[in-house]
Parts: sequence; C-alpha cells; structure tokens
Amino acid sequence: MSLERTLTVRVERISRQTPEILAFELAHPWGRPLPAYEAGAHIDVHMPGGFSRQYSLARAPSGNASYVIGVKREVGSRGGSASMHERVREGDLLPISAPRNTFPLREEAKHHLLLAGGIGMTPLLAMAQALAARGADFTLCVFARSEEHLAFADALRAPALAPHLRLHLDQGDASQRIDLRALLAERAPNTHLYVCGPGGFMQAVRDAAAHWPEDALHTEYFAAPTDANTTTGLPFTLKLARRGITVPVAADQTAVDALHEVGIDIPVSCQQGLCGTCVVEGDGEGAEHRDFCLTGSERKTRVALCCSRAKGQELVLQL
Repeated sequence: MSLERTLTVRVERISRQTPEILAFELAHPWGRPLPAYEAGAHIDVHMPGGFSRQYSLARAPSGNASYVIGVKREVGSRGGSASMHERVREGDLLPISAPRNTFPLREEAKHHLLLAGGIGMTPLLAMAQALAARGADFTLCVFARSEEHLAFADALRAPALAPHLRLHLDQGDASQRIDLRALLAERAPNTHLYVCGPGGFMQAVRDAAAHWPEDALHTEYFAAPTDANTTTGLPFTLKLARRGITVPVAADQTAVDALHEVGIDIPVSCQQGLCGTCVVEGDGEGAEHRDFCLTGSERKTRVALCCSRAKGQELVLQL
C-alpha cells in the first residue's frame, strides 16, 4: 500500500460533545500554520494501534492555526474510534495527512441545502460557517436523536448560523421534525444538496431526492454501503496512455493492486471509494464506477482505482 506524506500535530484540546462524540483540536507542535483547506475537506488520522481513519474538518478555515475533528465512539469498536477515545490524550502527537477535499461547495449554486445526520454534521458545519462568512444563501438541516446527542451545539447556535438552522430531534417537538420527502419534493433553481450521515440516513435522503439532477446532489459517506461490491468482477486490462503499456487486472484484484504489482505507485487510503485519494484521470465513460466520491460529471474523465473497473475488456487511464 502507498502512503501519502504525513505531518505531525499535537492534540491541543479534547472536549466531550455528546455521550458518544469527542472533539479533538489539532495544532502544529511548534505553533506554525497548518496546510490550508476548504470547507468539506477531511484528513487521515494515524492513531495508536496502527489504525488510520478519515475525519472531516469541523470548522471553516480561519488562519489554519488548528484543525477540529469530531470522533464518534462506535458501538463495539476495537478499531479507530476506540483508539481515539481510549488512548489519545491532550498533548499527544499524531501523524495526519494534509487535507484533501472530495466534498467541496459548488460555486455555481445559488442556494445550498445542507443535510446532516448525527456526526455527519462535521463537514456541513464547516460549510455552513464558510457560507455564512461570505453572505451566501443556505439552509442547514441537522438531524439528531435528542439535545443530549447534538454535537457542536454552541457552534450551531452561533448568531451567524442560527437564522439558517433547522433542527430535527427524534425525541423533540413533533412540530419541528423535518419530513425529508416534503423538504426535497421540489428543487428550487440552482439549489445544490449536500448530505453526510449514517448509511440509513444517506439512503433516505437519496430516495427522497431521486428526482434531483445527479450533479446537484453531493454526498460524503462514512463507509461504503453494505451491499456495495468494491473489489471483485470480471478481469480486464488497464491501458496506460502516457506509458504506452497495458496491465492485466484479475477478477479478484483491484486496479490499484494490479498497478502496484508492476511497480506503479498509486496512493490509497480508505480503499472503499470514499476518500478520493486514488482518483486519476482517464476514460471515465468506459469505467464501471463503484466509488462514492465523484460526481456524475467528474466520472466522465476520472476514475477511483481502488474500487472501479472496466465496463468492457479495457479501461484507458492517463498514466
């Protein structure tokens, strides 16, 4: 597996947001600015135990003095979330990747509709703060179980965001709950929809917005849906246009693994088609796309190599 260059940060502050969610503020050990990013970006965090997970940056860029992430302790976790909650302390040093963004705000949008389910609010909170700072037109809908389970509540109710916030609490006032089908029944001109949350929430939104244009719907998943097949398929050949060579890909092999076998280094991270690390330019129209990070228009010229395959016998890449 190829690893991207990492940088080291210090855990400046850990704060409990809900019974299940901790916020971690990460800063440069020597007080230097961290790499710049745009709202919607995420980082890889390498944590004790050898785990690596992607976490969205939960605050709009502001001088890049520190990053903030939210980590939900998953039930029964013995992996990344357990490591962050049980083994990471204030003052610890952690390796992270530079930020990358496969979930950006769309400049062409006239109105931005942000739908956040649970911990999925982290990238959308940063988006809402960025939109408020530039006076853009947006609505932020947050779905949570109860007030007790509402993370980053102070930030959500800050004066700049409060007028744009709609809060749906499963255990709250029934009159304030949001009906997804009613909310998404009609799309106002030039409205773009951004969604992040648990799998069931994501599917409910996609069902309710099935009539929306694909390029107006932008999603970020925590994990690939359980019914997603991101590895196996029919064998095919990669044609590397810039090198003038072909590389065979077996039925039980990913394109990334096939390229690694012949010494061609493709960075990877999540290996589920979520993070965009392995995306390259190529004949996207000849690909069987299995990713969850590219839009419909991006898929015409780009391919996520950790999961996608060829529709036919050959897939051309600009490598």
